[in-house]
Amino acid sequence: MESIKQLYKIGRGPSSSHTMGPRKAAQRFLATLDGEAPARCEVTLYGSLAATGRGHLTDVAVLDVMQPVMPTQILWAPETVLPFHTNGITFRAFRRDGSVAGERTYYSIGGGDIVEEGETRTPGESIYPLTKIADILRWCEESGRSYWEYVDAHEDPDIWEYLRRVWHVMKSAVERGIEAEGVLPGGLGVRRKAVSYYVHAAGYNQSLRSRGLIYAYALAVSEENAAGGEIVTAPTCGSCGVIPAVLYHLHHSKGFSEQRILRALATAGLFGNVVKHNASVSGAEVGCQGEVGVACAMAAAAASQLFGGTPAQIEYSAEMGLEHHLGLTCDPVCGLVQIPCIERNAYAAARALDANLYAAYSDGRHSVTFDRIVEVMKQTGHDIPSLYKETARGGLAVIK
Repeated sequence: MESIKQLYKIGRGPSSSHTMGPRKAAQRFLATLDGEAPARCEVTLYGSLAATGRGHLTDVAVLDVMQPVMPTQILWAPETVLPFHTNGITFRAFRRDGSVAGERTYYSIGGGDIVEEGETRTPGESIYPLTKIADILRWCEESGRSYWEYVDAHEDPDIWEYLRRVWHVMKSAVERGIEAEGVLPGGLGVRRKAVSYYVHAAGYNQSLRSRGLIYAYALAVSEENAAGGEIVTAPTCGSCGVIPAVLYHLHHSKGFSEQRILRALATAGLFGNVVKHNASVSGAEVGCQGEVGVACAMAAAAASQLFGGTPAQIEYSAEMGLEHHLGLTCDPVCGLVQIPCIERNAYAAARALDANLYAAYSDGRHSVTFDRIVEVMKQTGHDIPSLYKETARGGLAVIK
């Protein structure tokens, strides 16, 4: 299991798999040309990457990298799904005489990660010896330490500086989004709502105000993502509003220090990493349960730790956050990360706090483990028809 740095990626939205991944693939392809300057390039997008690529600005991300180097044409092949993954992309560069100067196929596997045809699925360095939460929980109970200390024991020392940067980008996205107004790009006419929720929250009693602020903060980050702003994949762009909303709210309302927030981020990252390693966080592969569902689990674990939960209660919080999103489809209207994605982030942020509260009333013992839920999520994702996995061809996506 690789570093949580590979889970928390800083970049621009609106989609980790459809925008960040293809941009990285374009950069990687150019690096393979060894200084040769071909006359032109054809880039073919396959499967889900083609089906919703325009809405996710996939073509824009690729052309931003390729066009300054050579004229580039985007070809769309939504009906063709390559065997390895539905998010396939092929680069084919040509010399002036028409011969092929270079050709590579990559797959955007979620969370901004890519693999090249023929590579293994997890090319990053494995640094965590334990890859199941049950085993890590046992380590915590036997050593008397917590999940963030397991992260600290296996990451490089610069992990805390990296998480500090992640936290600052998250905070900035909340604060930019709270101030921004207007209509989001893409043609759906979706107006930004974060500022409205933020203002209206002030008119309610403390309990309802707290819930309103959670909504506002999640909306703020998700709207920044939809507008192509700088965010952090947590675990993806499409679910990037959940963790910042929960942590920003607790930081300001409960006075948790930055150091404790960073430790909560480490714990959240560990839980997200386990899902990514053993299942998937790609909406195109397992549906939105792998994006918003995992984000809810991560945020619930972070909140539980901040409120002094035991390792068992933290695991229970995360389990509930994911369990109650099982089967959630990925069906973005017009392929845009707006409807229903933005609202789902707000709702999941609130559910994360509910999961924490529910677990806090318990002793942490429960019937279904987090690891089992991850297994079920993976199988459920495979059983969900492709119509409901980021293809914009089923569910809410076909509502006119």
